[in-house]
Amino acid sequence: MMIRKPTFGEALTPLLGMVLLLGIGYGKYGLPIQVLLILAAGIASIIAKRVGYTWKEMLQGIADKMHSSLPSLLVMVCVGAMIASWMVSGTIPMLIYYGIKLIDPQYLFVTAFLVCAVISTFTGTSFGSAGTAGVAIMGIAIALGVPLPIAAGAVLSGAVFGDKLSPFSDTTILAPIAAGSDLYGHIRHMLYTTGASTIVALIVYYIVGSRLEVGTLNDASTVNMILQQLEILYNFNLWLLIPPVLVFWGAYTKKPTIPMLLLASFVGIGLGMVFQGFTLKVALNAFVKGFNVNMLAGAANIKAVKAILTLLNRGGLMGMMSTVLLVLCAFSFAGIFSKAGCIEVILNKIVKSIKSVGGLITATVGSTLFMSIVTGSSYLAILIPGEMFQKLYKQFKLAPVNLSRTLEDAGTCAVPLVPWSVAGTYMAATLGVPTTQYLPWAVLCYCSMIFAIIFGFTGFGIKKLEESSDE
Repeated sequence: MMIRKPTFGEALTPLLGMVLLLGIGYGKYGLPIQVLLILAAGIASIIAKRVGYTWKEMLQGIADKMHSSLPSLLVMVCVGAMIASWMVSGTIPMLIYYGIKLIDPQYLFVTAFLVCAVISTFTGTSFGSAGTAGVAIMGIAIALGVPLPIAAGAVLSGAVFGDKLSPFSDTTILAPIAAGSDLYGHIRHMLYTTGASTIVALIVYYIVGSRLEVGTLNDASTVNMILQQLEILYNFNLWLLIPPVLVFWGAYTKKPTIPMLLLASFVGIGLGMVFQGFTLKVALNAFVKGFNVNMLAGAANIKAVKAILTLLNRGGLMGMMSTVLLVLCAFSFAGIFSKAGCIEVILNKIVKSIKSVGGLITATVGSTLFMSIVTGSSYLAILIPGEMFQKLYKQFKLAPVNLSRTLEDAGTCAVPLVPWSVAGTYMAATLGVPTTQYLPWAVLCYCSMIFAIIFGFTGFGIKKLEESSDE
């Protein structure tokens, strides 16, 4: 059978099928999202077969998607192991302990945003920021009784801030390549939308935090109990900061991510054996299966409060396996949908409808959102629309930095809000809050897209081609 392009109706069918399955099945009835994604992949395979692709070719499409995201999946699994090893060492519990003592609950959201923004800017990774400082901040939020979805949204917003603006970030480097602009011109131009979004985010987090009724949070006796039990369970000292310092140094010096995460994990295990009294066998079991309070020698002497169990029982290689499974199910849909040519047909339809600069920016945001939803990959969400829209931006006499900025405003910001994406599943698993719950509080993420569209229609912060030094 000869291969042909799908019609627009055929291209939309799998996408609409996925939206209905997830909206009704997951949104209304709470059915397992993995099964729904496999059913959506079945719909996509029918269209792929209809336009001439064999099952073998569809499998190749799935394999291509998995291959492109394998490094991110490996990082995700390694972070799970690292979290468990830092529980063994006492690194994360120590950060939680002093965070509880020092941070006012009413300023926790602002603090979460700023701390994660600084770390992700210097390291260039939202995963690393959320997996280190983010985990500690979520632990502080649990101990203080602060609403977790808001705390997770603030952590994510801060982590994405650095992921957008850091010259060390993969997406920050990729966007100007896809758009044909230069790196530092791209970063400077992003200050318009990211700066406006940051101001809005900080105002929201300040107002929400200041309106917290401290009396409704965990009472002083509960917080004191948590602090006392952490003191009994762990021996805290400055040596426990070595693992995060290693991770930040590795990120700043552009060392390979996975080896550095594993090194920081094994150093954490060593510190746990020296300072916390773990045997090698117990520490390695935590590394693989996840940490449990009962592994600690001092656990037999206390009756751990529920908050301690919630704080500490997490991580491990196996702890990330359900997340990896979700991503693989998403790729089964994305791989077939892409292989069948549906993405190209839909994006071409969008391109033909553009009539103004505002419409062009809106179409870029929409196309990048579309790619984020159907592929779950920030790389593809940036690369494919970037390739498609380059000529149009030149036709509208817009500098390439407008395109590269919009690709990041939508691509980098949207992917962590997609429940089945690599970033979305990682953030949910690491922060312990479902994507759908932290989404409304990821203020910087959706404000970046909103400001991109507003600036497109008003002309504010839009650089014309003749003004650009990129050409």
